[in-house]
Amino acid sequence: MSEASVAVHADPDLLAQAVAARLVVKLLDAQAERGQASVVLTGGRIAAAVYRAVTQLPARDAVDWSRVDVWWGDERFLPAGDPERNETQARAALLDVVPLDPARIHPMPASDGPAGNDPEAAAAGYAQELARAARPGNATLPHFDVLMLGVGEDGHVASVFPEHPVHHDNRPVSAVRGSPKPPPVRTTLTLPAINTAEEVWLVAAGADKARAVGMALAGAGPVRLPAAGVRGVSRTLWLLDRAAATDVPPRLRSLR
Repeated sequence: MSEASVAVHADPDLLAQAVAARLVVKLLDAQAERGQASVVLTGGRIAAAVYRAVTQLPARDAVDWSRVDVWWGDERFLPAGDPERNETQARAALLDVVPLDPARIHPMPASDGPAGNDPEAAAAGYAQELARAARPGNATLPHFDVLMLGVGEDGHVASVFPEHPVHHDNRPVSAVRGSPKPPPVRTTLTLPAINTAEEVWLVAAGADKARAVGMALAGAGPVRLPAAGVRGVSRTLWLLDRAAATDVPPRLRSLR
């Protein structure tokens, strides 16, 4: 697994623009190497800003969007189209703007989907969808070129929360009940699945994230602070604004 590196930008707007530019370059590089690309999306305000920024980049048209697979790291278990779903946010900000192949968009199931109002069945169904797209040599997961994560004030990533039983689930996708943040029922990739991605980007903005970012980079335990347990295979990149970076350990400050 890779060591973490840190990039700091002046404010949330510049952070979103920089992440968007990195994402377009990463997709282009993946398509040049493999003929296709795969991205795992996250939710939240900064993620939505990143997706909107992608649509404003002239270089976005250099990407062959018909050869991009889109997955999600977690989802609120709500009806399709609910404004609180990460899928709904991503479609409005990016996915409905660029010419993606609908068959290559892989949202996590909604509570009114084929699995019904059963998050465990929904998680199992998403695991099956991942397995159908699995890369050679991996029976359960496709290749993820880049997996994006927000970081919660408590250090959670995706819907893996501190001290939550999901930490003991080694399956690639888990149902989450009793989430400390609403809504209480969710589905999520687990840390073992997240850590199969070629690159993992943790994106955080705001002073309310500084303590969790600092603790994660200082080596906190992953059960107490899930963000500390995230590692991409080739790269782990923390993308921060100045407010979120105030507690970055001194040994990493040379990378700012």
